[in-house]
Amino acid sequence: MKFLSLLPFLALCASASPLHAPFRRAFHPVVLWHGLGDSAYSEGMLSLAASLRDAFPGIFVHLVHLADDLAADQRAGFFGDTTQQVNAACEQLKQVKELQGGFDAVGFSQGGQLLRAVVQRCEGVQVRNLVTFGSQHMGISDFPACKPADLLCRLAEGALRGGVYSDYAQTHLVSAQYYRDPTSVAGYARYLATNHFIADINNERERKGEYKERMQALESFVMLMFDKDITVEPKQSSWFASYPIANASSSTLAHDPALEPTPLRQSVIYTEDRLGLQSIDKRGGLLLELCRGVHMQIDEACQRLVFGKYIGTSPPSRLLPGALRRRWARALYATLGLRGAALPTEAHAALLLALAALLQALVVCAAAVRRRMFGAIRLA
Repeated sequence: MKFLSLLPFLALCASASPLHAPFRRAFHPVVLWHGLGDSAYSEGMLSLAASLRDAFPGIFVHLVHLADDLAADQRAGFFGDTTQQVNAACEQLKQVKELQGGFDAVGFSQGGQLLRAVVQRCEGVQVRNLVTFGSQHMGISDFPACKPADLLCRLAEGALRGGVYSDYAQTHLVSAQYYRDPTSVAGYARYLATNHFIADINNERERKGEYKERMQALESFVMLMFDKDITVEPKQSSWFASYPIANASSSTLAHDPALEPTPLRQSVIYTEDRLGLQSIDKRGGLLLELCRGVHMQIDEACQRLVFGKYIGTSPPSRLLPGALRRRWARALYATLGLRGAALPTEAHAALLLALAALLQALVVCAAAVRRRMFGAIRLA
């Protein structure tokens, strides 16, 4: 993971924070889940957590971990059962008292779809904004090449030779559990029959209403794709896009340069609203953002799309229940084109006051019109 200019950007956020104000602004807690080959204990992830704490004083940051040391946590990114890992993360988050009032979540690469699985499967966990960098929401149709010195990757690559849809791969090799190649009729059928992770959380088999309901409870779902990404195939999976599902007459393959992924808003997952993504979109809560660079090259411009906007913001108002906040967000987006989750609390207050003033003016105007009408009738 490459955080280019991370410290200068977050230092700028810190300099803008009201550290010397009479009261300190509160920030919504944030949960981070690292990507494949990384660890919650790596220098990069620990530095990111520290930078967020400096930039947003008082913010609580939790790093999801599946083991108690760097090497074991890194290994868990390659080997393990994703269902067990998501369950473990669910229980871990429930035990952190600072997160019991809800939190925002950021997933890096593989960590993004794992965090989404937590949102959908973990009852009782309240995620407000979900942000994913270069994640594989519609799976991958090819595996990235291992670096020569990456022993864990080489071991996983060797194990995959036994078959990506084997019982072993689908319960022990993490990347195999989000492998999805829809360009092969036989391969896609086997994927649906054997995959228990990405096919499940995308509601491709059984439609689970609770998955849709919990996704709809998000205020924002922000997906970031890297324009030069050659690690994720197709890179548009980061935007919930996929190659078309093959049929018996199909002749194209995933590596065919003429084959283009179907954009999210043209896919059945969206048009049939299987996961509530269309519903989120209608209130301005679904964002597809583009970062310049290769996979996980998170430069300052990329960070500005997220931090201080969806991460590092005030907690949601306790005066308005979540359902009412979402209706308000939909009204804002439909009438003014404003994305409610990206607006500061002060802006919401100002809009509500303006709405109240408008309603009051309409009432006064209606009363005046009524008096004139009745006056004219009496004179007649």
